[in-house]
Amino acid sequence: MSAPILIVDDEPANLALLRQILAPDHALVFARNGNEALAATAKHRPALILLDIQMPDMDGYTACRALKANPQTAGIPVIFVTGLAEVGDETAGFEAGAVDYIVKPISPPIVRARVRIHLSLVSATQLEKSYHEAIYMLGEASEFKDTDTGAHIWRMAAYSAALAAASGWDEAACRQLELAAPMHDIGKLGIPDAILHKPGKLDAAEWAVMQTHSTVGSKIRSKSSDAPILLMAATVALRHHEKWDGSGYPDGLAGEAIPEMARIVAIADVFDALSMTRPYKEAWPLDRIMETLTGSAGTHFDPRLVEHFVRILPRILAIKDDWNARDLDERRSA
Repeated sequence: MSAPILIVDDEPANLALLRQILAPDHALVFARNGNEALAATAKHRPALILLDIQMPDMDGYTACRALKANPQTAGIPVIFVTGLAEVGDETAGFEAGAVDYIVKPISPPIVRARVRIHLSLVSATQLEKSYHEAIYMLGEASEFKDTDTGAHIWRMAAYSAALAAASGWDEAACRQLELAAPMHDIGKLGIPDAILHKPGKLDAAEWAVMQTHSTVGSKIRSKSSDAPILLMAATVALRHHEKWDGSGYPDGLAGEAIPEMARIVAIADVFDALSMTRPYKEAWPLDRIMETLTGSAGTHFDPRLVEHFVRILPRILAIKDDWNARDLDERRSA
């Protein structure tokens, strides 16, 4: 059963009117003042609160601020439904934490429309949260398979977002890439441990098996959902080993035929991989890493993106230090 809507008003006639408007489509609970509103919120965890302002004991502003100060209830949207119609009153309502403001006398179509909109936003937020949780679990799954990576997937995801921003991506797209990038190597779940953890160089047959992780990873993600973020992850998984000059895999794409998201992740992935100690190599010093990246511009990497990466190197190094510190703290507390 879906969470109810909480309606808070000290006037029985107002409660009855809102019940008449909303009861045909929604489960409802009621409170008559701010204190009752806080108790009802704790008990019922409503999806949305319609809150009067002028009430005895605790007014709506105070109740709203209390709800927003509590981490358990801060995410519940509050709509003020009030007779206070001055601009200053409305401003105070939004400053208290409300998402909307309806002035009495109320119009039933407006109330229904505003409620529908904000419940849709709640559903979208919950769906996004579910996607994020699934993404992190998938990223962790690939990390557990390849246990030497440590914080690699999270560092390179942060590098990818920083490089995307430097390349002109908007904030929402950068965030989406940061969530998709940790799943770039989930296809390694299909690679035998003997190959994945071999301390020496892979022979030709082993390398052929290793290369299949890009297509395996893409299939895992593309079949799981048509959500944009998971489709982005599938593209990154499939294309992050393609090279600018067409010598990469799995399909030998070249130049801008390679999706930009994959070109970004390729640079972030290689930078972090070269920075790490692995069974088959020591961590490289920064000057050698940067020489390799810049020397591979136009062959392995998109030269324009390499220029951006060099430009934001201080930001990249700050991200690296931050994630290394987190990784060290986790190892110490384990």
